[in-house]
Amino acid sequence: MPSRNSYDNQVPNTWCPGCGNFGIQKALKEALADLNKSPHQILIVSGIGQAAKFPHYMRCNALNGLHGRSLPMATAAKIVNHELTVIVVGGDGDCYAEGGNHFIHAIRRNPDITFLVHNNQVYGLTRGQPSPTCERGFVTKVQPHGVVATPLNPIALAISQDASFVGRGYAGDGEHLKELMKDALLHRGFSFLDILQPCVSFDHKHSYNWYQERVYPIDPSHDPHDKYAAYKKAEEWGAKIPLGVLYKKAKPTFEELQGVLKKGTLISQKIDHPALTRALEEFI
Repeated sequence: MPSRNSYDNQVPNTWCPGCGNFGIQKALKEALADLNKSPHQILIVSGIGQAAKFPHYMRCNALNGLHGRSLPMATAAKIVNHELTVIVVGGDGDCYAEGGNHFIHAIRRNPDITFLVHNNQVYGLTRGQPSPTCERGFVTKVQPHGVVATPLNPIALAISQDASFVGRGYAGDGEHLKELMKDALLHRGFSFLDILQPCVSFDHKHSYNWYQERVYPIDPSHDPHDKYAAYKKAEEWGAKIPLGVLYKKAKPTFEELQGVLKKGTLISQKIDHPALTRALEEFI
């Protein structure tokens, strides 16, 4: 049976000391171990950024691609071998800015993958520029008078588009985050977790103390199948920030709708070379 240490990789880690990424990584290792997932069963896909270095520091299958392009790569991998547990990891800049269009279409397609977004409201790798979730008025080196754009609410966006699983976690509460990740990994369909993560280097407002005074677990009485109740929760930000599963909806997965996958994974199916040749000849 795998343990948390089963996913350890000896690659030197370059995250800043105290970075919330460490808490997210620990929670995922523990969640995978609790679910009895072995490293060879896991594929972690990422784009570019500090959070996107995540698969470098995990012992499992890994695919590191272009900025904002992790979701289409992960969808393709899941189609080719739908027996893999596919996890996409990235930051709020990578996933909501460069990758914002792919986020919307992943919701629409509903592949059976888990999308973990490290949301620290800044671009950490390129030294603190504002991301789409950055609050208005936040001062950076390139916005000395403060950010003027309205921040994106990714939770509300996902619920409005009927994502099949929407949740929010916090890097500073590892036990709660681990259980939330287990729920997301067990869900059939596109499971999305926005994970609040303090950036200790470039955002000195949203510290661990700041979050600790505001985050709270969603009451068990909340019905995650009630879209309007979920949307109302998604609008909470400031004095109180809810953590947990906000919304769920049962939907067929992208793989279930592909008839060819009923014969098994694509990688296990024999290639019909004459049929392939005939198909190619149609384009000549």
